[in-house]
Amino acid sequence: MLEDVERTPTKTSDEVDYESEFTEREQRKIIHRVDRRLVVTVGVLYCISLMDRTNLSSAAIAGMNLELMLVLPFPAGSTVSRYSVVTLVFFTTYIFFQPPSTVLIRKFGPRLHLSVITTAWGAVMIGMGFVKDWQALAGLRVVLGILEAGFFPSCVYLLSTWYTRFDVGKRYSVFYMLGSLASACAGILAYGLMQLGGKASSCAVPPCKGRAGLTGWRWIFIIEGALTCALGLGSYVALVDFPDKAHKSWKFLNEREAKFIIARVDRDRGDAKPQPFSASKFFRAGLDLKIWGYAMSVLTLALIFFNTTTVTYALAYFLPIILREKMKFSVAASQCLVAPPYALAAMLMYATGWVGDKYRIRGPIIIFNMLLCLIGLPIMGFHKKASVQYFGVFLTTAGANSNIPAAMSYQANNIRGQWKRAFCSATLVGFGGIGGIAGGLVFRTQDSPNYRPGIYACIASSILTIIIVGLLTLKFQRSNAKAERGEVELEYDDENDQRGFRYTI
Repeated sequence: MLEDVERTPTKTSDEVDYESEFTEREQRKIIHRVDRRLVVTVGVLYCISLMDRTNLSSAAIAGMNLELMLVLPFPAGSTVSRYSVVTLVFFTTYIFFQPPSTVLIRKFGPRLHLSVITTAWGAVMIGMGFVKDWQALAGLRVVLGILEAGFFPSCVYLLSTWYTRFDVGKRYSVFYMLGSLASACAGILAYGLMQLGGKASSCAVPPCKGRAGLTGWRWIFIIEGALTCALGLGSYVALVDFPDKAHKSWKFLNEREAKFIIARVDRDRGDAKPQPFSASKFFRAGLDLKIWGYAMSVLTLALIFFNTTTVTYALAYFLPIILREKMKFSVAASQCLVAPPYALAAMLMYATGWVGDKYRIRGPIIIFNMLLCLIGLPIMGFHKKASVQYFGVFLTTAGANSNIPAAMSYQANNIRGQWKRAFCSATLVGFGGIGGIAGGLVFRTQDSPNYRPGIYACIASSILTIIIVGLLTLKFQRSNAKAERGEVELEYDDENDQRGFRYTI
């Protein structure tokens, strides 16, 4: 749907048209500078974030499950393993602390907020390499959830403040694509780091101690945590602030270039100017049923992001284990074969982001990705040959991961207002955290090696997403039609006084 935003707001005598000050070529150069500095920086940090929260699966098959006895049920006699508990406790705090984070990033600024929490969770990762029992590991995962809670929604919100609605799809895709490439390389990196531990022949009962008397899985946490700390400290210089303060960032835009960005975004959706914080404005956004509808099924109270992340986190936490136990690959192969499906996911998410921006569509992209999952999951779960099952992993991984930036673009295109945007980012990612809890539980130890209940759960999540997007499409089409007839003004209030807004289908 093409927007019909009014282009002729009343101007005071001291207002300047900053867009006309730069030629079209100069405007493109400014936007590309923002891309290189902002998208690449937060994308690299997201690589580390995704790697740190999901490297449990690599550590698990590298000896952590044996040393900490994570395959045992907890509590005794239950159907939930200690490993599942360790994965899901992360999300308890990850969900709870997300809404405050989008407030803090506005108060302290992206540079300070993001660099501090990144460095802090890197220190927590190092601590995981020295735990003595599974309870200590679970406790550190709780702390990790508190710190990482501030990262993803803050980045989603930050990116949305810099780009127009039909520029943001590709940028979200590149941002998440870098994370997917990290996931692709994480298994290979983990396999290399676990070599710092002892070889199986060097002790009677593996896992065996190696460098500094530490087993291989511990080195995965220690080295990756040290890398996170280094990038966190460096990010304070590389990160940029919101557009209204961007000229203060190190070697970035000057004040007039920053005002050009603000004018461009304001012309697109009328909410580029920062608004002072008000708790009532922030939480009042929760009364907008559309925010919950981005992923909420009327029948099941599940979110698009919940449905999508149920699949993505299930793959992140269990794919190496599935490759090892179900498809019977070696430990080395299971670590390394994670890479190709995520590489395909990176290519697909950029392609779908480009198509979505060019043709100004969002919902059909999400449906296409879910159809890939619905093709890949049965192949992955029910075919007899491991090679064919692995092909199913490609389709499932590509479809599910590509839907993360697609869902973020969907919500970014259909929200106006600084604090509604902040609330929606936190809510969207929060329900993604709930999906992480589900993803950590659907593949149970007692279902090994076929994991049929987990496959069924992922199929159900994909189907629900398609249904919900269909319902939202009908709602948006009806609302846009009413607006065209002059019966209603969409997303209009005293703070967003720009008329002519239309929802993106």
